[in-house]
Amino acid sequence: MNDAQHRPDHGPLAGFTVGVTAARRADELGALLERRGAAVLHAPALRIVPLSDDSELLAATKDLIGRAPDIAIATTAIGFRGWMSAADGWGLGEDLLATLRGARILARGPKVKGAVRAAGLTEEWSPSSESMAEVLERLLAEGVDGLRVAIQLHGEPLPGFVESLRAGGAEVVGVPVYRWLPPEDLGPVDRLLDAAVARTVDAVTFTSAPAAASLLARAEERGRLDDLLAALGRDVLPACVGPVTALPLQARGIDTVHPERFRLGPLVQLLCRDLPARARSLPVAGHRLEIRGHAAVVDGELRPVPPAGMSLLRALARRPGWVVARGDLLRALPGAGRDEHAVETAMARLRAALGAPQLIQTVVKRGYRLALDPQAGEKYAGT
Repeated sequence: MNDAQHRPDHGPLAGFTVGVTAARRADELGALLERRGAAVLHAPALRIVPLSDDSELLAATKDLIGRAPDIAIATTAIGFRGWMSAADGWGLGEDLLATLRGARILARGPKVKGAVRAAGLTEEWSPSSESMAEVLERLLAEGVDGLRVAIQLHGEPLPGFVESLRAGGAEVVGVPVYRWLPPEDLGPVDRLLDAAVARTVDAVTFTSAPAAASLLARAEERGRLDDLLAALGRDVLPACVGPVTALPLQARGIDTVHPERFRLGPLVQLLCRDLPARARSLPVAGHRLEIRGHAAVVDGELRPVPPAGMSLLRALARRPGWVVARGDLLRALPGAGRDEHAVETAMARLRAALGAPQLIQTVVKRGYRLALDPQAGEKYAGT
């Protein structure tokens, strides 16, 4: 075969369903995933209190204007821009800028540096790693004893950061540029929880630690936390935009994945690599069968499969080549009751969906089996 015959005619995420918990830039992330073939389940796990309505930010801003900091740390571009905009709305914009001009400004990364400069300010330093750990290391190496340090908080946990500065003798003022609250409509979150527990989503993405914490809290409220943790621990891939975002999940013992660059694009690229790699791929009856979340790929062609058919296909794939009894297949069908005719109906639809009926053999009076071709495994492994 030439390269064109090997090339799939579908996106790398076709056949997979991905949950999106983001409140901000959710449409952008969803569009990136859909462009690569994924079905997307939107479930904003939190909402953001508008900056201009946040009394805590107003109080922190007045406090800094009243007594200027020696050092100001800007952590996110959107948060810094929002802070400047909110201060303008309160009539405090010029006073805040004048205060910050007298401080040493550290910007966490290039986007933050751009926001600082757009406000007419100049940063003293910005780490190439975009790491708050490197910011902390630099400050402690220089010494912070007796200094007043303002840090723009952004809803993410900064474990040990503030405590380390205070232990070094600094007075730390947190600037909460926005606050996270649970979503007003919990319906989408509950649907995502149910889908994760039922394993009808293949991955859940997290772009902020508060979103992860909110999803876990909602699962606990509904008495489904253990079920969710079991799903995320084995069958549903928890993909985080960065290591800080992953902290609430890791605190519950969940291993997560994240890209090297903490951006939406690399997060999607990570899913494009990891989800297909997790899919079961088998040589069956002279064909290559790959089992994805809600579809099968037969010889590179995507074949959508009804939910009942996917349940049967997964049950057969757990023991490829072995006969699976009708009773066992019946138990794999959700809501099928005791009528074994439901197995025959679902099996007929599955075979039609696969487009290659010979992939599944009927064993008279016993059940069904995937027609595994073990000798073909070596051939496929070498291609």
